[in-house]
Amino acid sequence: MSSQTAPTQSLSTRMSRQLNGKKSAGRSLGLGKQLLMQLLLLFIAFIVLFPILWIVSLSLDPRDMLRPTELRLIPPGASARAYVDVIKRPTNNDISFPQLALNSFKLATGTSLASVAVGILAAYSFSRFKFRGRETLMLSVVTVLMLPSIATLPALYVLLNRFQFVNPDTGKMFFNLRDSLWGVGLAMTSSALPLAIWNLKGYLDTIPKELEEAAIIDGCTPNQVFIRIILPLATPVLAVTAFLGFMSGWTEFAMSWQFLNKVQDHTLMMELYNMIGQYADNTPWSKFAAMSILVAFPVSAVYLALQKYIVSGLTIGGVKG
Repeated sequence: MSSQTAPTQSLSTRMSRQLNGKKSAGRSLGLGKQLLMQLLLLFIAFIVLFPILWIVSLSLDPRDMLRPTELRLIPPGASARAYVDVIKRPTNNDISFPQLALNSFKLATGTSLASVAVGILAAYSFSRFKFRGRETLMLSVVTVLMLPSIATLPALYVLLNRFQFVNPDTGKMFFNLRDSLWGVGLAMTSSALPLAIWNLKGYLDTIPKELEEAAIIDGCTPNQVFIRIILPLATPVLAVTAFLGFMSGWTEFAMSWQFLNKVQDHTLMMELYNMIGQYADNTPWSKFAAMSILVAFPVSAVYLALQKYIVSGLTIGGVKG
């Protein structure tokens, strides 16, 4: 009996020692250092959340202050009246909030899908194929990436303005690509593509080529390899690129302001800017804060929806499996 229990005890002792070793592998901090770290983290959180708390408090304040100079988490007489007024009619322009949100959603979604679709094809070509002028083209992508998007505005304005359709019977122009959401979407896609290509190409370089070679040996065609192997492994970077494209299209202002003339094509950012009066006293700060929160909410929702895909290390599991 004792001969059987001895190995068991020694085994349990070794296991307990290993577990205790793993638990104590991390660096332990003293009480003073822990308090200091907690205070530092709370200070950083306060700095980040303070402007958001101010905007939320201001959107609930019904007093229509000329200048917001104080912060009360729950202002006196707090109500959601500003949100109701913004949703009914944000500004004096004849366009509703749902129409503005729809225009911004079209622009953001189109920019996101186009940049991902074109970017993944270009990035895969740069990552896997060797062809003449490959280095020059990649250098040109990096060069365009260094330029601010606003620097390309005059050239895009002139280029898109050339695409006009005139009614031959009346001689009047009925469509101008520059003065449309299609034109702004194309301009935004051209600005988002360099970053998308560079970001996607860097991630595709980390995917082992052995996976593609094994799939080809198993009988897959090149298209099947791309669709069934590359795209699933590139899901994290596709999600990140899609989110960046959506965010840039949703918050875009400069090109929309310069290109669009018709009120029915205005976006949320354009009408948010229209809320600002010539002087601070002319700005409806409660409505401005309410609309700012409504504009920021969809971007946060999209990020939370894609958060589980924004991970790395999927290729490690693919190689080991």
